[in-house]
Amino acid sequence: MKSLTVFTPTYNRSYCLHQCYESLVRQTCKDFVWMIIDDGSTDNTKELVDKWKKDKLIDIDYIWQENHGMHGAHNTAYDSIKTELNVCIDSDDYMPDDAVEKIITMWKSFGSEKFSGIIGLDSYTDGKVIGTSLPGGLMASTLFDLYQKHGVTGDKKLVYRTELTKRYPYPVFENEKYVGLAYKYHMLDQEYEMLLMNEVLCCVEYLPDGSSLNMLRQYRKNPKGFAFYRKELMKLPFANNKFKFRQAIHYVSSCLLDKNSQFIKETPNKALTTVAIPLGMVLFLYIKLKTRTV
Repeated sequence: MKSLTVFTPTYNRSYCLHQCYESLVRQTCKDFVWMIIDDGSTDNTKELVDKWKKDKLIDIDYIWQENHGMHGAHNTAYDSIKTELNVCIDSDDYMPDDAVEKIITMWKSFGSEKFSGIIGLDSYTDGKVIGTSLPGGLMASTLFDLYQKHGVTGDKKLVYRTELTKRYPYPVFENEKYVGLAYKYHMLDQEYEMLLMNEVLCCVEYLPDGSSLNMLRQYRKNPKGFAFYRKELMKLPFANNKFKFRQAIHYVSSCLLDKNSQFIKETPNKALTTVAIPLGMVLFLYIKLKTRTV
């Protein structure tokens, strides 16, 4: 069995998926499987993947499903992965040629059941690291502490032990297509640290149809998913009140978007949520204004 699954959720991205494929073909270590979760594509993604499978340059697993959104594709991936480790590389991203080799070497050298996985770097396509590098001299940390205590910024690439990512499945809400992926990561942060590797594992291109540039629309279209996410973050035992207050603001705005009048009753922190109502209303109005055409 291979050591690593590189999984790629995709939806009508046949025009750019080849970049990810070509980068995987170039990997200096082939100890991986590429799992493509086709989230209901109506373009020629399947035909493209069928051709690549016939070429037999890398091992490919292809799974098609009805469109459930990014978190639904992640649920399917985690249910299906059989390797010890997994990493998500989005359909508009690609890996440096030695990324798989670095991941496996790092894990074989330092990995154990003490750690949930590895945190590496993302870069832009010009090689510039997104945000900051990881703290020097620090071998391991939770993802939460990296951002909240060590001042790390920018997206990072996460490699997880598969047995752990099968925990905490993302809830699926009717007529919604998004739940914050960090929900699972913060749940695991309560039990494990991750190894830190100051190496670029993924090159990122933020496309106009990518979710990173459409977050306000995601807020508008998926209020139940975001309210769930913010409630879970308010429960984190290691989070301070400042962090929880920000979550409460977003929780209020999502509940207003969902026309949920029971949000005070349902919140895990009634005091913070009550104080957050005015700012939550401002955020609610801002999202409505900016997404009037949705």
